[in-house]
Amino acid sequence: MTETDAIYIPEEWSMAAEKIAYDSITSPPPIAVICGPKNSGKTTFSRHLVTTLIPRYDKVAYLDTDVGQPEFTSPGCLSLCVIDKQDPDDLTILTLKDPERWLFFGDVSSKRDPKTYLDSIFSLYDYFRTKYHMSKENEDQYTGKRMLPLVVNTPGWVKGVGFDILVEMLRYISPTHVVQVRTSSETKNLPTQAFWLDEELQVLDNHIKIYAARQDSRNQSVLVQKDARLLRDLRIISYFRLCFPSEVDFSSFKELAHALASHPPYEVSLSSVKVTHLHCQVPSNEVFRGLNATIVGLAISSAKPSESESCTPWCVGLGIVRGVDPSKDLLYVLTPVPPSILEKVDLLLQGFLQIPIDLLKVNVPSS
Repeated sequence: MTETDAIYIPEEWSMAAEKIAYDSITSPPPIAVICGPKNSGKTTFSRHLVTTLIPRYDKVAYLDTDVGQPEFTSPGCLSLCVIDKQDPDDLTILTLKDPERWLFFGDVSSKRDPKTYLDSIFSLYDYFRTKYHMSKENEDQYTGKRMLPLVVNTPGWVKGVGFDILVEMLRYISPTHVVQVRTSSETKNLPTQAFWLDEELQVLDNHIKIYAARQDSRNQSVLVQKDARLLRDLRIISYFRLCFPSEVDFSSFKELAHALASHPPYEVSLSSVKVTHLHCQVPSNEVFRGLNATIVGLAISSAKPSESESCTPWCVGLGIVRGVDPSKDLLYVLTPVPPSILEKVDLLLQGFLQIPIDLLKVNVPSS
């Protein structure tokens, strides 16, 4: 077992990661999906796998399908990142990365709209396949870039509709490897066989089963319970911290919250943007009123990833709507998106992503 600060990597995990990275010498890079119940260690293993893959492939694509606890972006988003460096210390800290492509889902669970959720994942995967995993003979024709491996991290909702969503995801992606993280509580685990395949195909060589990293004296899995709401708030606040230069130091989240509250917002003409409400319908006369004090996805309407009606355009960032003034045809947006990109934004996507309470408690200066 290896140890990175508070993160433990069992030998079983290391062997699984090595198998995925080095077993195949001549075939295309692996596409590995990591699945299992919540708090079992899927994300930790996913990042360990990325660390193992980088020495061989230099770069690794990472498709994050967990809108509640994403690894490299803000909650409410689905993303594809390309990672070229993964220090072991990264396993212990929250890390934000600039995704190559991302979509604003607008909720922290897929329960409300499974179809849009799946369509968004399929669009991100299609983008990856086209740009980074085409056949060798077509490589130069499309991008000239080296084929990359893909790591897909999945949510811990593996029962009921969550199970059905996972099956659809696996069937569409058709991974070369599926890593199933299991716990000692069999009622929480996924079926042991290759459950997403037809019965006659359920014997799969690359269906890898590993157990949660921590065990007690009775070999029972010790699941690390997380404060999901707190982790979501930390990620959202960390994202909006990008509104300030990196050299600006904040001693606490409270200090950062005050800085955000007094930070000058961008002025956006109401008549220059369209508002799309995800997962619900809003009366036309309430559209702009409902925007105030919400987190929105910023998008460019012409940048549509697929023909699916439920799939929104690529997201370029998030914003907090600080105020709406219909009399001046203006709304005020706080965002780290640079002006050169922001001026192209003509679509605001509104879902159910909530502003962290710590930001709402701060009094905004009257100016």
